Amino acid sequence: MLIRRSTDILPSEITTESQYNSRRDWLKAAGSLGLIAGLPLLSACEAQAQGAKLAGVKPNAAFGLPEGEKLNKFDELKSYCNFYEFGTDKTDPPVMAKSLKTRPWTVAVEGEVLKPKVFDIDELFKLAPLEERIYRFRCVEAWSMVVPWTGFPLSALINAVQPKGNAKFVEFVTLADKAQMPGLRSGVLDWPYTEGLRMDEAMHPLTLVTLGAFGEVLPNQNGAPIRMTIPWKYGFKGGKSIVKIRFVEKEPRTAWVKAGPSEYGFYSNVNPTVDHARWSQATERRLGEFGKRKSLMFNGYTDQVASMYTGMDLKKFF
Repeated sequence: MLIRRSTDILPSEITTESQYNSRRDWLKAAGSLGLIAGLPLLSACEAQAQGAKLAGVKPNAAFGLPEGEKLNKFDELKSYCNFYEFGTDKTDPPVMAKSLKTRPWTVAVEGEVLKPKVFDIDELFKLAPLEERIYRFRCVEAWSMVVPWTGFPLSALINAVQPKGNAKFVEFVTLADKAQMPGLRSGVLDWPYTEGLRMDEAMHPLTLVTLGAFGEVLPNQNGAPIRMTIPWKYGFKGGKSIVKIRFVEKEPRTAWVKAGPSEYGFYSNVNPTVDHARWSQATERRLGEFGKRKSLMFNGYTDQVASMYTGMDLKKFF
């Protein structure tokens, strides 16, 4: 299979990205002059309100627009999403998550680490330089989009807490607050929502602690104020609205593995040769496009991540 390199940029594709960046730069400049009312431009550590623009974020040139791709619209990200804590229909989270309170917010980092710590969300905004990365996003439901996320490598947080030698996996726990999340009343999953990564996956440079998208703080329905983005895996591997990160010795039992072990695996790497029990993964529907396109092994990030799975039977460890 021929996999196109994700870091190559076609000249014909630059226009969309530059237009986006130009708008963002103009907003920053205008905001600094007080020219825009109702569109606050906040430093990373001040970012709170939904719709707030993030200042001082630099695009990472190594993760520009993938070859042959174009950015999806921000409205597509905000209006078409899964967040079962707010309902199982795609239209539920944009409505039901509006009242989610993202301040105050803390993330407890615990388990097999030398320096456990409870981070205030504003501390995490300052933990490492924030950067913008454009990633493909592939849902296990066989739809996809291309999104400019803002965040920093998870490895920066891992290095700060200094895992012990027996820390082999990282578990992510999502907020479970029935007062704010009506979907918790359903029995579709075992709450709280949990996800996990093997330590080498967590340390991989592509794995992103995500605090924003399209130059703004994360929308509530997309996992505010903090989520994970792992672009070579199906989207559900990226836990949303995270309140706890645990370093553990044994592979954690994640939410979807518990719900359907024959349909959802711990690794859940994008793999067009391994179908879901109820649909094919060979193709995907890109939001905003007609028809379907072929899915790429590891979502197009083969060159960067395939070596982590050398010798593994990816049909067994799906």
